[in-house]
Amino acid sequence: MITFRYAAAAAFLAAGLVSAPLAAPAFASTSVGYAGIVADDAKITVTGNGTVSAAPDRMRLQAGVEVRRASAGAAFSGARTAAATLRAALLAAGVAEDDLRTSEISLGPEYDDYPKVSGYRAGQGVEVLVRDLDIADRVVDAVASAGEEARLNGISFEIGDPARALAAARDAAYKDALAKARQYAGLTGRTLGAVLRLEEDSDGRSPIPFEGIHLMAASDKSISPGRQSVGVSVKVVYELR
Repeated sequence: MITFRYAAAAAFLAAGLVSAPLAAPAFASTSVGYAGIVADDAKITVTGNGTVSAAPDRMRLQAGVEVRRASAGAAFSGARTAAATLRAALLAAGVAEDDLRTSEISLGPEYDDYPKVSGYRAGQGVEVLVRDLDIADRVVDAVASAGEEARLNGISFEIGDPARALAAARDAAYKDALAKARQYAGLTGRTLGAVLRLEEDSDGRSPIPFEGIHLMAASDKSISPGRQSVGVSVKVVYELR
């Protein structure tokens, strides 16, 4: 019995010595190259960002009217009349009819001691697109002069055709990605190959308030668009050689 156990152990060790070399190639195929890059599928993914600033050339204004009356019918009628007055004032200020859009119509009760109704309030909103910033002050004045029912709810500025700014931002974003990829390729002892994949993510336009404040101080107008940033982010996958 003792002889049989020793023989079995020797056979087991012999089998292990034979199988060990067979396992080595499978383990070697999982090895990685420089900086964790897989040698048989070498690539690198980088993100590039590009931002340029541009001067807005349009103003979008939110305005409207609000009327309070004893009855719902009187409030609604009064709001319609006030809205027509506001519309006429905006057209006279130089706004094109196609650039006026009704944005809201409301009618509801008011309470001094709920549920007792004390009156009714009606409103109508309008969104105004001003394509010529030279008349921006005139448009704002038109809202203020349209009567006590008129309301000015806010303004924003935009770039009418951002194509040129976006093109410049794309150039900057790709150059940023390329510089990063070249640096990492050099650090890993490799060179860049072909672009395998490219994705863009545009972040739209974000205002830069400090530039706007500077322009306001330098101008005799009360409305200043300042400048806005146009940003693009790209993700690029490069082949590594």
